Amino acid sequence: MFRTVDYRDLNGNYVLIDVRSPGEYKEATIPGAVNIPLFDDEERKNIGTVYVNESTEKAKKLGVEAVSRKLPKLYEEMAELDKKYDKLILFCARGGMRSSSICSLLGTLGVSAYKLSGGYKGYRCFINEELPKVNEGVKYIVLRGKTGTGKTELLKCLKEKGMNILDLEEAANHRGSLLGSVGLGNTRSQKQFESIIYGELKNRKSDYVFVEGESRKIGNIIIPEYIFNSMVNGTHVLIEADLAFRAKLILKEYLSSENAVEDILESLELLGKHISQENIEKYTELVRKGEYQKVAEELMVKYYDPLYLNGISKYQYSLKHKVEDVEKSCEFLRLWVEEYIHNKNQQNSSS
Repeated sequence: MFRTVDYRDLNGNYVLIDVRSPGEYKEATIPGAVNIPLFDDEERKNIGTVYVNESTEKAKKLGVEAVSRKLPKLYEEMAELDKKYDKLILFCARGGMRSSSICSLLGTLGVSAYKLSGGYKGYRCFINEELPKVNEGVKYIVLRGKTGTGKTELLKCLKEKGMNILDLEEAANHRGSLLGSVGLGNTRSQKQFESIIYGELKNRKSDYVFVEGESRKIGNIIIPEYIFNSMVNGTHVLIEADLAFRAKLILKEYLSSENAVEDILESLELLGKHISQENIEKYTELVRKGEYQKVAEELMVKYYDPLYLNGISKYQYSLKHKVEDVEKSCEFLRLWVEEYIHNKNQQNSSS
């Protein structure tokens, strides 16, 4: 008989093991979980089709056959993890047959295996309940400004200096623009995005959190309304920089991947709603010639800046700061926010 554990009660030296298919794991999982699938994607599809169209018993038989072939390898992987951790916490989609069956087997073989109650679906219920709660009381310091002013770089630097940050673009794996996926691959799923930001907010050291100003959508990801509203009501900092500095910063980031040029050429076609076909052809030719800085500067002036200005003008700013060196600006912001928090605390204590 296997033992079950609720996600809320996890503690100690444990590892989460996702026994769902690789496709399910890739779409979304519990952060930190390792994938040891009972079925590959094709097996899962076939078993599901038989379950729906033929019979439960036939689907079970197919499942047993598929797992039987992999049992030696499955046991070897689980046994290795059992040497490193006190508990192996296994989960499938709903805490059903996949995790129950393998937990029972591992138990008879002396492996300390537990089943996660409710599986991944139970974990999602936990996130849906807890994410709004961990957002309560957060006081966002929102970095706003035109594209390329170094907001993302400042967030990373602030994190290295021990400040609380919430990097929404990192969580989404998207930069929040039409060219925002260049060099990054696919955007994360909404579920995985919410899991990541839950972890960031849950582990913060104080209620003051730096975040980059975003529109409600980052690629296909939607920022939860309660987080977006908290950002709107936060303390806003306007980040500025010269055009040449911005272009160099953008190129450093966008050209860092192996297939960046191909991705840029493909993404330029997405700008058709905002830029004439003539200009798209012009920029395509410039990219092919390697004249990246010229393209970056023109796109910022003619496309990105006009779009950003409407959003920037909506807010009142507690600070306006021009970036010339990311490291120096990071230290300036760190000192500024410490003084800002100190002043706020004094105001609250005297009121």
